[in-house]
Parts: sequence; structure tokens; C-alpha cells
Amino acid sequence: MTTIYHNPRCSKSRQTLALLGENGVEPDIIEYLETPPSAAELKKILGMLGIGPRDLLRKKEAKEAGLDNPDMDDDTLIEAMAANPIVIERPIVVNNGKAALGRPPESVLDIL
Repeated sequence: MTTIYHNPRCSKSRQTLALLGENGVEPDIIEYLETPPSAAELKKILGMLGIGPRDLLRKKEAKEAGLDNPDMDDDTLIEAMAANPIVIERPIVVNNGKAALGRPPESVLDIL
């Protein structure tokens, strides 16, 4: 099963969703601003992406939310990301235990 953490207002997210459709993939769509991932889900996604939480932050939004403190530990940051999903980079596609960030959208093709 393929899932996309999607923001319909984001052009990259819309492009990634369209690319999945063009490749015959009909993902479960989670509009993550309305249904944010839990801290546990974020930890799992970060593990699949092979990156740390700071690598999944939208820089401007993180600064505005006060989450750009380099002294903040990863667990605290992940909890804050779950509570403030606007700071999470998008889109994220999860497929069969693998994940990819749709920046650029074509990068998700590697996990299909």
C-alpha cells in the first residue's frame, strides 16, 4: 500500500500525486495538516527516509514556530513537528516499508 502525506495547496505535492497516478499508483492520501502524523509515525517515517528530524523541517516555518533551536533534542523536535505539522516538509510518499520525499517529485519513483 502506498501513502502520500499531502498538502493540496503545495505545487510539489500536487505534482507528486499526479506522477503517482501517471504510474498507476492510487495512494492513500493523508492531508497531513488536517490529520498530522503522530510522533511515533514521524519517527518511523524518518527511519524509512534515513534522515534526522531537522532534515525534514521546512526552514521558514520552523523558524516562525520557534523550532530552529539547535539545542532541541530530536525527541522534543519530533513531538513539536507532530503538534505543528506545517513545519514538516512535503510531500512524503511511503511504500512497502520505504519512504521518499517528493522534492523533486520524481524521487518517489525510486520506492515504487
